[in-house]
Amino acid sequence: MANIMTVDDTATMRQMISFTLSSVGHHVVQACDGEEALKLARQKKLDLVIADVNMPVMDGISLIKSLRQMPEYRFTPILMLTTESQENKRQEGRVAGATGWIVKPFNPEQLINVVNKVLG
Repeated sequence: MANIMTVDDTATMRQMISFTLSSVGHHVVQACDGEEALKLARQKKLDLVIADVNMPVMDGISLIKSLRQMPEYRFTPILMLTTESQENKRQEGRVAGATGWIVKPFNPEQLINVVNKVLG
């Protein structure tokens, strides 16, 4: 299955996403902020990144911009999973390079369906 990274400053959210995706066979690595996520992304090629928007150290939008500058992540799907639902934030995410936007709280079945869709 796919190598997926979940990036969220809330440990329980990372664990819920990890559990949901691991239950259908994906390998999930976790990062608590964008800076840690970038370090992990340099160490291991990921098939998908799922990130929150609001995090300390480096937010999700900055993470997307940084990943998109790396040749190996130029076309990698990146989903935002966040409480932010305003259209201006979504637009900011699209401009940065987000593939999709899911509003918390997430439905595990919906998350699996979206992940399967973006992974092809």
